[in-house]
Amino acid sequence: MIKPPLPPFTQETAQLKVRVAENAWNGKNPKKIAQAYTEDSIWRNRTEILTGRPEIEAFLIRKFSQEFDYRLIKEMWAFTGNRIAVRFSYEWHDDSGNWFRSYGNENWEFAENGLMQRRIASINNIPLKHSDRKMHWAQGVRPEEHPELSDLGL
Repeated sequence: MIKPPLPPFTQETAQLKVRVAENAWNGKNPKKIAQAYTEDSIWRNRTEILTGRPEIEAFLIRKFSQEFDYRLIKEMWAFTGNRIAVRFSYEWHDDSGNWFRSYGNENWEFAENGLMQRRIASINNIPLKHSDRKMHWAQGVRPEEHPELSDLGL
């Protein structure tokens, strides 16, 4: 399987890779998201270490069953060769209606075929008043005209 754009990345292709990932995560389809990773991909997500697509997919199913009205924005921080550093923020609420904004950084490493072989994520949550939300669009892909993280002051 080949997942363009392929490394080594340019400014343009790295930014495209980030936006494609953001769109997939906002689609909230665990099986589709997991297909962007190598079969033996290694993840560190907060305190969890995951290996392989089945573990990634199970994690995403669990995540999306607990984080409602999920809206994510990713922004490329840096890139070189087959690696991309990303900062991100997403807003969501739990089953009690408590809103949160999660902030984090990810380091991505890609195989030659464009699939991600390693994802290292550090993430923090802060409580959020509904009135302080900044990510307003219909569920799914963020519209092109919606501000980026830097534009939102995040």
